[in-house]
Amino acid sequence: MDTILRVENLDKFYKNKGSLTKAVNHISFEVERGEYIGIMGASGSGKTTLLNCISTIDNVTAGHIYVGNSDITTLNKQELSKFRREALGFIFQDFNLLDTLTARDNIALALAIKGEAPKNVRRKVEAVAQTLGIMEVMNKYPYEMSGGQRQRVACARAIVTEPELVLADEPTGALDSKSAGMLLESFQMMNEKMGATILMVTHDAFTASHCKRILFIKDGKIFNELVRGNNSRKYFFDEIMQVVSFLGGGQSHAI
Repeated sequence: MDTILRVENLDKFYKNKGSLTKAVNHISFEVERGEYIGIMGASGSGKTTLLNCISTIDNVTAGHIYVGNSDITTLNKQELSKFRREALGFIFQDFNLLDTLTARDNIALALAIKGEAPKNVRRKVEAVAQTLGIMEVMNKYPYEMSGGQRQRVACARAIVTEPELVLADEPTGALDSKSAGMLLESFQMMNEKMGATILMVTHDAFTASHCKRILFIKDGKIFNELVRGNNSRKYFFDEIMQVVSFLGGGQSHAI
C-alpha cells in the first residue's frame, strides 16, 4: 500500500493561566493513497485541532506528521508555504472564494499560484468543472451562486492542483440537505474518478456515512475506528450512530 499520510505520537497542548489542555493526546494513524476518511467527535474532542496540525495551521507540541516521505513538522516557513501550495487542497465550511472573481477564475487562481503554465490552466479548469458538474456557473461570481454551487466550486479549486491530500473542515455545515447531498456526490467523484485522498472533519453522521473509514476522537485520543468495507451506506450510517450515541452525541440528519 502507498501511505500518503502518517501521524506518529502527535501531541498538541495549550497552556492557559496555569492549566494545560491536551487538545490532541498522543495520536497515531496512517492514511493510504486514495482513501476517503472521516474524523468525528464531539465539540472540543480535538478533531479540528488534529486537522489544523496536519494542514500546518497549528504547530505541534510533539510527534511527527509525514506526508509522503516528508516530515512536515520539521519544515521552515518557506518550505511550509511550498508544501501547502503543492501538496494540500482545502475545503472550508464558509467556501473562502474570492467575491471579485468568477468561478472559473477562482479555480484557475489555485493553478496560477502553483506556477502552472498558462496553456495548461484552461484545460485543467475545464476538465475538473466537467467532472464536478459546475459548467453552468463558471462565468458567475460567488454572490450569484447557491451555497451548494459555491462549495462545489471550492471542491474544484481544491482538486485542480492534484494535491496529495484534500482536507475538508465541516464542508456541509453551512448547506441545506439538498446542497449537502450534491456536495457529497462531488466528494465521491473526487475520490473515485479523480483519485483524491480526502480527510474530512464532520460532526454529522449522514455526511460521515459517505466515507470509507471513520476515526472517532474523544478527549484528544482516537476512541474508535469504523471501516465501511462492502457494507451499504445505510448499514454504515447505523454503525456510526451506535458509536455517536455511545459518545453522547445526537443525530443531526436522518438518512
